[in-house]
Amino acid sequence: MLKITIQGPEVYDRQANVFTHPDAVEVKFEHSLVSLSKWESKYKVPFLENDTKTREQIQDYIRFMVVTPRVSDEVLSWLTTQDYATIEAYINSSETATTFPPGPPEKGPTERVTAELVYYWMTAFHIDWQAQYWHLNKLLTLIRVCNVKQNPPKKRSQQELAQWYREENARRLAAKGTPG
Repeated sequence: MLKITIQGPEVYDRQANVFTHPDAVEVKFEHSLVSLSKWESKYKVPFLENDTKTREQIQDYIRFMVVTPRVSDEVLSWLTTQDYATIEAYINSSETATTFPPGPPEKGPTERVTAELVYYWMTAFHIDWQAQYWHLNKLLTLIRVCNVKQNPPKKRSQQELAQWYREENARRLAAKGTPG
């Protein structure tokens, strides 16, 4: 969950002859399957495959990410360029320690990844529905782990295995600092 304290714009108080700020508002955001689903319901296009979003689409997605009750559109209009950068970094964060070994690029699904497809994967892998509120990248990583664990590992060819041994030996020699 991302928390941002949003400061309102400066307002000039003529009677006191000073500039003031409205009270700051702490807003909590969650990049989740729920927010993705709401966005896709409105725009009828896959969020994850749509790299060219309009400013309005981005603002709507941020609005759908809000989990703090009763946050007005006015408060969200106070978001700064830095706030947008913070939100973008949060969206792109993996939010997990899980990594996958490098290898040949995986063949991605030929179908378009939408909220409904992710809900299907959750159902197929018996993932608790509470996970729809997790950070989306964490949920997608869990789904990927389930898929990897469900399928037996692909056997490497003799050439791939020999290459892996060469790389592993080189890595170990470099780690020990010895010529061999």
